[in-house]
Amino acid sequence: MDPSAAKRTKDDLYLLYQRHVKTVYRVCYLYMKNPQDTEDMVQSTFLKLFQYPGEFSDSEHEKAWLIVTAGNLCKDQLKSWWRKRRVPLEESIQCQEVGPLPDETLEKVLALPPQYREALYLYYYEGYSTPELASILHKKEATVRSYLHRGRALLKMEIGGNEP
Repeated sequence: MDPSAAKRTKDDLYLLYQRHVKTVYRVCYLYMKNPQDTEDMVQSTFLKLFQYPGEFSDSEHEKAWLIVTAGNLCKDQLKSWWRKRRVPLEESIQCQEVGPLPDETLEKVLALPPQYREALYLYYYEGYSTPELASILHKKEATVRSYLHRGRALLKMEIGGNEP
């Protein structure tokens, strides 16, 4: 391979990292719920990307690939922890400043069951459409619409109390 092509590839991957690191961090934080594990999962996601740089000839799908990959890596890690009965250390969260805390609504979204949390976050905070969500979550569009509807209903109950 031509050295200049390798340099372009590294530059392209670095730009891709800069463009999407915040989104990948937010997705990982949805699952991991603490900064240390979130950073580990972000690193794993981008390491996977750097191992397979040729997969990104179509830039419009790179963000979706990163979100799906980050989610899958986080789910795998959580399953592994569950099998090992490992619990993340909560005191490390209290010692480190993460920056500004999420607003109250986002905190309520993060407390929802995983399927509703993923759907609502990707729909409202990342701006994906229902068909795009169906592709990312590997579900039918009707299922995604159901997740959004049920998630909104749960969120409304959480925010507004138990009123109908």
